[in-house]
Amino acid sequence: MNALDDSSYHSLVDGAEVIERDPHGDKVLHLRDGSFLKLFRRKRLLSTAIISPPEKRFLNNCSILADKGIPCPRALRTYNFPEIERTAVRYEPLPGHTLRSYIPTQEPERQLEILRDVAAFIAHLHDKGIYFRSLHLGNVILTPSGAYGLIDISDLRTSVLPLSRAKRKRNFKHLLRYKKDIALIRKLGLTAFFDHYNKNSTTPLDGQEIASEYDASRA
Repeated sequence: MNALDDSSYHSLVDGAEVIERDPHGDKVLHLRDGSFLKLFRRKRLLSTAIISPPEKRFLNNCSILADKGIPCPRALRTYNFPEIERTAVRYEPLPGHTLRSYIPTQEPERQLEILRDVAAFIAHLHDKGIYFRSLHLGNVILTPSGAYGLIDISDLRTSVLPLSRAKRKRNFKHLLRYKKDIALIRKLGLTAFFDHYNKNSTTPLDGQEIASEYDASRA
């Protein structure tokens, strides 16, 4: 990791476009050379980030996903900025459109086709042992080649074995938290969505049960 002082940080981000920020400051910057800088703040004195720094997880996950044939950003290097209490990873973005922004622009039949593809893609991830806590349609990219890939992957864990049924159900609970995504998936129907997941999965799930649990939690 490259430790840089405050002036080096400001030189790096000079002229950058702020893509994402929160009350604590900038989170994602689009740098002048076209690469992106994702910043991480240690939220607690005693934190898992000390043992497993998020910038290193991002770096490692890029390598793991590439090895598994899943399109993702290409990590370039990590940084430590002690004076602003941030670490960071610099990466080349994955070209394409997020499904959250792309699906609404398509004709109804194309929307349904993409949603069926998404269900199959998630089954593919789970069968490859990929547990993505930040699973939502804003983090799934449709690339120019027509492949599906992932972004914002610091929150991703992998296993050499396919995910268990319990982990698959837990992962879907992350996806079902997002109202925008649920509204899109309902165009296909939750039950139909899980039917397509099961057709492409080595470990089928009870889609009606998950859909009922979701509906009950919103009642």
